[in-house]
Amino acid sequence: MRRFLGMLAWIFVCAPAAAQLAGISNTEAIGGLKQALTDGSVAAVAGLGVENGFFGNPKVKIPLPPSLQRIESALRFAGMQKQADELVLSMNRAAEAAVPEAKQLLLDAVKKMSVQDAKAILTGGDTAATDYFRRATQTQLTQRFLPIVKQQTDRVGLAQQYNSLAGQGAMFGLVEKEQATVEGYVTQKALDGLYLMIAEQEKAFRRNPVGASSDIVRKVFGTLR
Repeated sequence: MRRFLGMLAWIFVCAPAAAQLAGISNTEAIGGLKQALTDGSVAAVAGLGVENGFFGNPKVKIPLPPSLQRIESALRFAGMQKQADELVLSMNRAAEAAVPEAKQLLLDAVKKMSVQDAKAILTGGDTAATDYFRRATQTQLTQRFLPIVKQQTDRVGLAQQYNSLAGQGAMFGLVEKEQATVEGYVTQKALDGLYLMIAEQEKAFRRNPVGASSDIVRKVFGTLR
């Protein structure tokens, strides 16, 4: 893997003749990277933004907020099992409804990628591209996800009760700010799940670029393996 990434970085920093020896140009190398990131991000969104994309995937399924997890047994003992289950399902359905909003922002991030960004991704670790996506999109995605998530979770009575209690707890430092509302907690978990799946796509692609669906991606990465 280090040899592969090192050779790809070499294309960017060495003379044009060296790139020709590898059979690809700087433009093709960047184009191949952008196509790979486009394919990976679209696949991640498609896998999560459907029914059971979160709820049916143990890697990203959103559990009760930690403060509720600590009293989950008591809730169920008190006859609130149904409400707890409804809240878990609602949170995951909210994430599934919100994730499609990420597609265009991720594609825009690929289009806006600079040569310097590309170099950093190609010479970085196994999740360098995912880290780039997080930096480029997290703030905007948080803003887009929140109202969608809130609309979904507001339908569950336990979510409203949690917001009331957790909001007070946050004022006294008993509950972390990110968990002060169900919608804030779910939004963060939805983003974490999205970036996790993008990272999995990235790692898989780095391991086997020849398996890519695009000719330019296979040409760029396959030549350098």
